[in-house]
Amino acid sequence: MKFKGKAHKYGDNINTDEIIPARYLTTTDPQQLAKHCLEDLDKKFIKKVSKGDILVVGKNFGCGSSREHAPLSIRYAGISVVIAESFARIFFRNAINTGLPIIECKEASFYIEDGNLLTVDINKGIIENLTKKERYKFKAFPKFLQEIISSGGLMEKLKKER
Repeated sequence: MKFKGKAHKYGDNINTDEIIPARYLTTTDPQQLAKHCLEDLDKKFIKKVSKGDILVVGKNFGCGSSREHAPLSIRYAGISVVIAESFARIFFRNAINTGLPIIECKEASFYIEDGNLLTVDINKGIIENLTKKERYKFKAFPKFLQEIISSGGLMEKLKKER
């Protein structure tokens, strides 16, 4: 799977309350959640994102409470993939389960700047920064994770296997 989009860059330790504020957890509708994605961090975020764009963050992204609402809000906001130096472990699993590709790549997290145009190939483990003409490598997703992501999440994959 290959993705192409503009980078939206933020810092370290962004928690799930900043990704989707708790006041919106009365719904599980991903479209409604998307409208409020990252609004406490950047009120203009949802207006800046185009379908397919890429979220680039620092260390410990998705820390805090365990909620699937967070990766759902990101995915349905139009973000195709999240690149970070590191993820909170529960967020990592929730993202995969909901079909949001996430990549740990310290080099990319450090060198990519807001607005850079990127391509990400999760099968080959390559991020290309088309703006800066740089390449960053990461560990490619194993086949079973690629299948979960391409199915739209774990539940969708299991439904297809029935």
